[in-house]
This record gives sequence, C-alpha cells and structure tokens, in this order.
Amino acid sequence: MKKTMMCVLIIILMATGLAGQEKEIPLSLSECLEIALRNNLNVAVEVLNPELSNLSVSRAQEKFMPQFSFGFGNQRTDTPSYSWLDAIGSVTASYLDYQAQFLQEIPTGGRFNISLYSYKSDTTAKFQTINPRYGSRLSFNFTQPLLKNFGFKNSKKEIIVAKNNVEISDARFQTVLMDTVYNVEQAYLYLAYSIANLDVIEQSLKLAQDLLAKNRREVEVGTLAPIEVLTAQAEVATHEADILQAEVQVQNYEDRLKTLINLEEEQEDITGKIIPTDRPTYAEYKITVDEALRIGMENRPDLRELRWDLENKDLEVSYTRNQLLPDLSLNAAYWSPAVSGSRIFYEDDNPLSENVISIAPGNASDALKDAFGFKYNNWYVGLTLTVPTNSLFSRAEHAQARVNLEKAQLTLKSAKQRIFLEIRNAVRLVETNFKRIAAYRVAKDLAEKKLDAEDKKLKVGLTTNYIVLQHQRDLATARSNELRSIAEYVLAQAALEKAMGVSLENKNIRFRQFTPGDRSLPH
Repeated sequence: MKKTMMCVLIIILMATGLAGQEKEIPLSLSECLEIALRNNLNVAVEVLNPELSNLSVSRAQEKFMPQFSFGFGNQRTDTPSYSWLDAIGSVTASYLDYQAQFLQEIPTGGRFNISLYSYKSDTTAKFQTINPRYGSRLSFNFTQPLLKNFGFKNSKKEIIVAKNNVEISDARFQTVLMDTVYNVEQAYLYLAYSIANLDVIEQSLKLAQDLLAKNRREVEVGTLAPIEVLTAQAEVATHEADILQAEVQVQNYEDRLKTLINLEEEQEDITGKIIPTDRPTYAEYKITVDEALRIGMENRPDLRELRWDLENKDLEVSYTRNQLLPDLSLNAAYWSPAVSGSRIFYEDDNPLSENVISIAPGNASDALKDAFGFKYNNWYVGLTLTVPTNSLFSRAEHAQARVNLEKAQLTLKSAKQRIFLEIRNAVRLVETNFKRIAAYRVAKDLAEKKLDAEDKKLKVGLTTNYIVLQHQRDLATARSNELRSIAEYVLAQAALEKAMGVSLENKNIRFRQFTPGDRSLPH
C-alpha cells in the first residue's frame, strides 16, 4: 500500500513539474522573418493591392477590345384597309430583320465600325412589283477627333494611369515589406538583448548573494560588523527588483515579436517562450554619405512611388489642357446597299391592271451578294466643329490639375530632403554605435579588473563591502551597456539599409514574387 501511494505521489509530482514547464520555441532571425512575411497581417492586406492594380490595368485595356453586337427582329402587322387600292378588308405585312456590328476604338482617339443590316418584307397590299423583298446594307464608318481627344496619350490615359498605379502599389508594398522586416529585426534583437541582459543581472544577483553569505559567516565568527549584512541584503533586494523589471522587458519584446510574426497562424499554442537562437554579432560597416545617398535615391520605394504619382499628375495636366480645345471631328462613311426579291410582272407593265403575267423568284442571298460585291457605291466625308460657349468647368479642372502637379513636385522635393537627412543620420549613427561598442568593451574590461582587485583587497581587509558592491554594480552596468551597444549597432545598420532601400535585396527577399493565395517567403 505504501509503495502504491509512493508511486502515485511520484507521478503527481512529475505531472505537476511537466505542467509547470513552459514550452520553448527556438527561432532564428531568418525564421522569424520568414514567418512574418508569410503571416503578418499588414503584409497580407498590402499584398492584395498590386493585384487590384493589375486588374485595373486589364479593365482599362478593355476599352480597345473589339465589340460585337447582334440584333434580330420579327414583326407582323394586320391593319384595316381604308382604300380599295391597298386591299379589300385588311393589309397584312410581315417584317423580319437582323443586324450585326463590329466596333473598334483606335489608339488615336477615333472609332471604326462595320455593320451589316438585312431584312425581309412581305405584304398583301396590291400593286407590289417586288414581294417578298430582301434588302441588305454593308456600312463602314470612321470618326476621328482632330483637336479635343486626339492622340495616343489622351485615348490611353486610363491605361497609362492604371499601369503607373501598378508601380505605385508595388512601391507601397515594398515599403510595407521593408518596414515589417525592420520591425521584426528590431523586436528580435531587443528580445535577444533583454534575455542576455537578464543573464547579466542574474549573475550580479549571484555575486551579491555570495557576498551576503560571506558576510553572514564573518558576522557569526565576529570578524565583521552586522551592518555589512544589511548592506549586502539591500544589494540583493535591488538586484531582485532589477530581475523583475528585466523579466517584464523580455516578456514585452517577446509579445511584440509574436504579434509581428503572427505566430498563431503557425501553431495553435502561442503560450510558449520564444528562444532566439541568434545572438547579435557585428562587423564594421563602412560606407560614405555620398555613396549611401546615391544608393538611396536609386532604390527608395517611397521616392519611386512619388515619381510615378508625379507622372500621373503631369498626364492629368496634359489631358485637361486638351479638353479645352474645340471638338473638331473627321467623319467618313462608305456603304453598299442592295435589294432583291420575287419580281412580279404585270400585263403591259401596269400594276393597276392587277393582271400578273409571271413571277421571277428571288432570295436573300442575291441582296447579300450585291452588298458584299459593292454593286452600289456610296460615301461621305465631312468635318464637324463644336465650339463650347462656356468652358468654365473644364478650365477649373485644368487649373486643379496644375495645382496638383505643383503639389506633387513639392512633395517629391520635400521627400528627397527628408531622405537626405535620414540617410546622413543613419550613417552617422552606424559610425557612432560602432565606436560605442569599443568604448563599452573597454569599460567592461576595466570594471572586471577593478572588481577583481577589490575582491582581493577585501580578502585582506583593505577595502569595504560597500566598495565591492559598488564595483559589482558598475560591472553589471558595463556588461549591459556593451550588450545594448552591440544590439543597437546591428539595428542601426539595419536602419541604414532600410533608409537606402536595400534591406530586402540584402536579405534576398524579392517582393514581386508575392501573390495572393501563395504567401510563401520568396527566396
């Protein structure tokens, strides 16, 4: 019985221990970037905009797709006769027609169409010479504006704007990807730093606890004043409070990283603890301000977005200026009519005699053959001039377009100044942070030597516990400063790459390979 109870107790203790263990999720920086680019909600939203822009291009290009139309009609009438010349009682007639048309917009702003119209007419009215009658008409029509709405840029304005908007969407999407990559890298580096900083504080706590234990032993044997125990206890309490703050900092950066990479898309249980497997490493990054500015002006996606927007504004000015011109149009037409049917021959060629001698049957194909054979040629060429008496609205549109163009030019100029300052600051920060690493490393080495010397002096009674504790605090601060300076240097380098617009390229991420429905990381 005792053995059974003991086994149960052991199982309960093991289960409790396992339940208390928090699941660890080891992740490298590249893995975090891959998960973020696959699952980040901002990226998921922005990835759809280039696709929408491409659809807008397709929709705009539909303007120049040929249009076909077909029509068919069948009519029968039965009307009372009001004259014996028409018929006795009533006149019955049937009319069957069909038509087909091809319409094509052309890039110069004109329109071209071909139409075919055919019909069949049959009636009971008297004195008909052709009954039933078949008719066909083949027509060609061309209209070309010569002033207003003339030219490729005006007719293709919507297509050009849509294509420019595709470039703008791509640039915005690239900006979102760059921001996401930088934010993930920042959260990852600060998480790694906060974990390392927590280790430093725990080491300092261990040193303070060792000193406290030593002081207690010496107080017990009467070689040390009791006040030294209180001093060591205060130092231990301070480090314990620092550990609580450091643990909160670790949790905050961990939560931020989980949110950025949207970890719940990868696994249902996100309560685990992320363990960064990469530690901040660094190498000197040398680049001149002029070189960084040149790269930034060539690669910044926000600059590219503003340039394409400026292109749209310039096109709008050109279009609204064209709309102020009179509407002068060239109109040309050519048509070929034809008629066939059953011809009725009367005695003495007099329909009034109502004596039908013979009927020469005809059919619809004869009319179609004559129409397509251009048996009867007809054409027309003309000009139509329309001069609006009031173009106030159009002039207002043109004035608004010019103001928008000027605004876009100033925005682009302001952005260049902002980027110039951003890159200069980023280069300066990289250089400064690299020097800070060396300075903090020297400070840490000196703090270690000073603490070691004070420990040796304390053993022979040449210093006090207070001085030793002070040097322990200085060493902890120096170690923390060194760790933070390394993280901030790596992050400053990432910020410089982002400022130059090359962060995606340097990480081998090609943003154009993102497509809706396929959100895998492009390599």
